[in-house]
Amino acid sequence: MKMLNPHKPRLERRIAGATNRWRLPRQPVSGDLLALSQLCKALSIDFDEALKNPHRLYVSQIQKIFSENLKNKAVQNGEAAHLTGKIKERPPVKKMIISLKINDPLVTKVAFATALKNLYMSEAEINMDDILGVLASAHILQFSTLFQRCVAMMMSGLTPSTIKNVYLAGCKYKEEQLTTACEKWLEMNLVPLVGTQIHLRKIPQELLHKVLKSPRLFTFSEFHLLKILLLWVYLQLNHKIQTIPTYETVLAFFISCPRKSSFLDRDTGQSLIPLFLCLRLHGITKGKDLEELRHMNFFPESWLVRVIANHYHALESGGDMAHVKDLTAQAVRFGLFFSQEYTTFSKMIAIYGFFFEIKGTKHDTTSYSFYMQRMRHTDVEFSSLVSEHGPVSLRAERLVKYEIRAQALVDGKWQEFRTGQIMQKFGLIKPSCKSHVLKVQTVGIPIYASFSFIFPIS
Repeated sequence: MKMLNPHKPRLERRIAGATNRWRLPRQPVSGDLLALSQLCKALSIDFDEALKNPHRLYVSQIQKIFSENLKNKAVQNGEAAHLTGKIKERPPVKKMIISLKINDPLVTKVAFATALKNLYMSEAEINMDDILGVLASAHILQFSTLFQRCVAMMMSGLTPSTIKNVYLAGCKYKEEQLTTACEKWLEMNLVPLVGTQIHLRKIPQELLHKVLKSPRLFTFSEFHLLKILLLWVYLQLNHKIQTIPTYETVLAFFISCPRKSSFLDRDTGQSLIPLFLCLRLHGITKGKDLEELRHMNFFPESWLVRVIANHYHALESGGDMAHVKDLTAQAVRFGLFFSQEYTTFSKMIAIYGFFFEIKGTKHDTTSYSFYMQRMRHTDVEFSSLVSEHGPVSLRAERLVKYEIRAQALVDGKWQEFRTGQIMQKFGLIKPSCKSHVLKVQTVGIPIYASFSFIFPIS
């Protein structure tokens, strides 16, 4: 009669458990020597031989020794010829594949791999060419620290070629830091930098509208800002143009359009009206510039009539701008772009027969001052302005409400200096001819200095 061994399943489990507990690497390190010694002792294996040839100590060998020891023990107990069969090795661990469905087109394989490095490298190197993809990957993986690191890098690396994608990423991931940084950067650089490059075409209309409404917007003059905006429209309509055209080319394009109605009155121009309502056309006073406004057939006739009428009334009343009340939203603006090479920089301006010099001075490496002063029309510097503008006011005093503001970028943050709004009567002799002086202490360069003023009723 054949006897069954009730301990066989239990013995196999013990063997499997033992082999798992004692599974060794091919080259044991010092921390494994004690375990190796104990294992050799338990299995009656020569320790020195095992140490010399650890790679020969395979799991199958251990299982064989376990089997033989158990078999001998079974024979001694009278249970020999009942422990049969072959002890099987455990199957190797299968690879684990994690599948993620990612619909974000910004995520690339390289960017996603870079993001995953964040799991074991706190400061994994990020290539600026992949920064948008890494930001998107960090957003999907919810790596908040990596995400904020990308945000900081993008904010500090804004250029005319990157601002569009950075702004759109800020909108997409609802990251206000990014959108605000783009707005502030473009407020300063739309006119002096972006407006001179083909990248102007890429500026989203929504972002452009926000910047045009901002009281911090820097421009050399109101007419200069108008030319930048006309160029933006021209580039939207002429997609094949890959170089910045001259102003004369842009002007000729709009003049050549059908003259049945103004550009803004047509279907193409209707959606652009909010942008042009942000302009301060009353700040364009040169006769030549006003003539170009009329000939280009861009603005509705009612807009131009209002501008001309306001100029006429201001000249009749000695320069009083009765149509302007709010300095922040309606002031006439002029600007100085004070770069590294300047020690002094000035510009002459004329409006309604009054002449002013706006000036910046560098005192040392970090100290600057900005001010404006009234000048006589007989000064040599104004000879061309007088002949160009015509009117000359003989009033001894001119009441002016003004503000001088300067901004500079330092370590990724904008520093702002301002006089605040000041009401002053400007005479023709010192000290009444000179404005309040704005003193600036900064290591930032360039400095964007803005002079905003109106002539209140006096």
